[in-house]
Amino acid sequence: MYNIAGLDLPHLNPDDRLRRILTAALPNHSDNSAQPLSNYWDAKFFNLHQVQIFQQASLAEQSAILQLTNRSIFLESYFIEKAGVGYMAKMVLLAETVEERMLYALFAADEASHLSQIVNFLPELEANNSKDPFVNLLAEVVESADKAVLLFVLQVVLEGWGLSHYRRLAKECHHPQLRELFAGFLQAESRHHGTGTMLFNRYPVSASSQATAIDVLACFLSMIQVGPQSVLSAIEQIKGDLTRSQKIQIMEELDTQTHSGTRLEILRSLMHGKSAEAIVQALDERGAFTPLPAYQCVS
Repeated sequence: MYNIAGLDLPHLNPDDRLRRILTAALPNHSDNSAQPLSNYWDAKFFNLHQVQIFQQASLAEQSAILQLTNRSIFLESYFIEKAGVGYMAKMVLLAETVEERMLYALFAADEASHLSQIVNFLPELEANNSKDPFVNLLAEVVESADKAVLLFVLQVVLEGWGLSHYRRLAKECHHPQLRELFAGFLQAESRHHGTGTMLFNRYPVSASSQATAIDVLACFLSMIQVGPQSVLSAIEQIKGDLTRSQKIQIMEELDTQTHSGTRLEILRSLMHGKSAEAIVQALDERGAFTPLPAYQCVS
């Protein structure tokens, strides 16, 4: 479906010769097969310790909910890094100097290394396509031919957001190896973000590029405004269908406005510089940086 992002690209069998060559070529590669997914982030990480229906659930149900929320973190990271390999390869082709081309080739290697490490924590990759609206939006943007949009949305905003996200995942993870893995991503992600910011600030931004960036970011920010939907979905998958009032109560207990507000502030702070002023102003006018109350986050 997405040619550049490659979300639908299949994986080879573990015994395939090409896969063995890849494993040998990867820096810090591991010969260990994927390990069973565990609950590396606890209830407090997801604010589930504040949710009544979770606290009243059986230990088996609590564990199942946590497994779903933990898996959603891995799947999102998997698809982001998978799309990142394709994105960096595309930027190699769009490079306008030898140095820019070389740099993006190195960045593509970073993303390939990150992807291989994430895969080790996903024992099952039966679905190559993501149903996550954020991941699908990301993949659509990767297909864009507008370099200014690519730089601003993906490297300035989303890579900057990724830095904050991976830092929190590393800090609050209870598994030493996984904590070290996410912390190890930070230096590369910082380079990607810094390079994107520098190139965007020297790249001409047309009115049409601004309009496209505004529409894409408004869509992305709307996903942040409605709070931790993946946590709500995990609860519903285990506890069964919930009424609208139950959903509102859960979102209130998850403190959705604080959750979203903090993230929206981080995202707004990433959109600085003269070239971004008009984009931020337009998003402000749409109310895109305002977190929504619980009753507006559920259907």
